[in-house]
Amino acid sequence: MDVNKSLHINTIAEYHRFMELPKPEHPLVSVVRFEDIKRHPGDSPLTIIHNFYSIALKKDFNAKLKYGQQVFDFDEGVMHFMSPKQVLSVQVNADIALRHSGWLLLIHPDFLWNTPLAKKIKSYEYFSYKLNEALHLSEKEEHLVTDIIEKIAQEYHTNIDNFSQDVMIAQIELLLTYAERFYQRQFITRKIANHKILNQLETFLTSYFNEDNLANKGIPSVQVIADHLHISANYLSRLLQLLTGQSTKQYIQDKLIDLAKEKLSTTDLSVNEIAYSLGFEHPQSFSKLFKSKTNVSPLQFRQSFNRQ
Repeated sequence: MDVNKSLHINTIAEYHRFMELPKPEHPLVSVVRFEDIKRHPGDSPLTIIHNFYSIALKKDFNAKLKYGQQVFDFDEGVMHFMSPKQVLSVQVNADIALRHSGWLLLIHPDFLWNTPLAKKIKSYEYFSYKLNEALHLSEKEEHLVTDIIEKIAQEYHTNIDNFSQDVMIAQIELLLTYAERFYQRQFITRKIANHKILNQLETFLTSYFNEDNLANKGIPSVQVIADHLHISANYLSRLLQLLTGQSTKQYIQDKLIDLAKEKLSTTDLSVNEIAYSLGFEHPQSFSKLFKSKTNVSPLQFRQSFNRQ
């Protein structure tokens, strides 16, 4: 897989255009039936990196998926979860007609900001590279999941009002909770594949951020992280480029921006205080990075919630 030839999709609207779907009815969330997607992969691999969460319930799917470096274990009637910035490639057998049915739920991270699910969604391990197997569902479980997705779709197609986001988020959280239950059941009998280095990196960054090291020690350098993982900085960057489509620096920056969004939407800290708490020596550097990643300033991002 050559991530240099990957297709980067930043918005849900871009995804709809690429898949030849009608314009989404909400800019930050979409519910799609796979049968309605007009564009299908050809006989060459298609590698996609998109900047939003995706939850797929795929039925009768006869193509091969590669998730990061691993071939994904897919069969009939299964679910697949992806976080923003993860790499997925599709390989279709040119001699066999593609079969593809089921549901696809797309959720931009900004749809969740200022809600408890913004933090909670990061705790679900099935969104990470720890897994290389889909969630296999019994017939009863599949009916339950389908019913929830159809309720989300019904709300999605209803005229947006002040309750639309709350209703959809409640249904999404219910869906994720059931997925957690079903995965725990599956873990008992199925082996979990594990990208150890990426998991160790996530553990290190989570611990580093949670212990206020950013404010006291500053943003960790690529070399500091590589030394902690006992690998070279170049090897770490190559591995992350392959798994996520990002350099180590970009990966760290995205984690910082996620944390900044959390602070901007859930605390009363000033932009300068947030910048210093994230390890920036100069608030201007933080604001410049934030705007380059989100296309809005930190204050504009915060004000967008005050208007809701």
